[in-house]
Amino acid sequence: MATCRKQPQSSGGGRYSGTIVVNGQTRAYNIVLPPNYNGQQELSLVIALHGGGGNAEQFENNSRLTEKANAAGFIVVYPNGSGRIQTWNGGLCCGSAAAENTDDVKFISMLIDKLKAEYKIDPKRIYATGHSNGGIMSYRLACELSDKIAAIAPNASTMEMITPCKPSRAVPILHMHSKLDENVPIEGGYGIGISNAYFYPLDSVFTVWALNNSCNPAPQTTVKDGYTQTKWVGCNSNTVIDYYLTNDGGHAWPGIGVSTMGNPSSTAINANDLLWAFFQQHSLP
Repeated sequence: MATCRKQPQSSGGGRYSGTIVVNGQTRAYNIVLPPNYNGQQELSLVIALHGGGGNAEQFENNSRLTEKANAAGFIVVYPNGSGRIQTWNGGLCCGSAAAENTDDVKFISMLIDKLKAEYKIDPKRIYATGHSNGGIMSYRLACELSDKIAAIAPNASTMEMITPCKPSRAVPILHMHSKLDENVPIEGGYGIGISNAYFYPLDSVFTVWALNNSCNPAPQTTVKDGYTQTKWVGCNSNTVIDYYLTNDGGHAWPGIGVSTMGNPSSTAINANDLLWAFFQQHSLP
């Protein structure tokens, strides 16, 4: 991986690193500008959140999201969680971030403001995605930062809010998961991972969001080769909830062809292609 540089750049692509002090704690991130970045045209920003025990560099390598960002022409930022074993405070999960009630919502909010001040970013097209604990954090951002986050695309995760999820607007959601995921089981309960957290079943998560977004209560389900797509439509502000459940894979980023901690990647869908196509359809009102 290329070495991160620390100064902002007015034009051209590149990878940079930076820090923010949040409540006395120094938080770090890496940002990648695509080759078409010219400092004039506003580009979309995707916030990519690593899983529990991962980090910015690991998630960039495992997801290969930078390859998609460079090809499609959007900016991607990889923040780091907190703690010796880095985690995100998604509510009930995970690790020291949740135990110490680290204000990760404030961190991401401040990060968005900092990046908007330094780079040409379309403020209506800022999105969040994440794997596992990072996906859980994406759901929390949708609940508590819906004035800045246009849409989310969590993978292999659930929602772990302690307080009721009350977004200020309807939020489009793309959720990706594998039937074979034993770390965050789709039916809920305790997984085989090290988090020792109880995970809410996905059907309860989608019920909450269908109500939040005022969607038609009965979703449309389509069975395709290798996966099932379930979609809630008729939602406020033309939002949708789009759920891809693959028959293969495991607790890994879909479509990248590499395993994550022994979990195979699904070949039925490609997370990077799906999330970017989804994000392009949605922006803040």
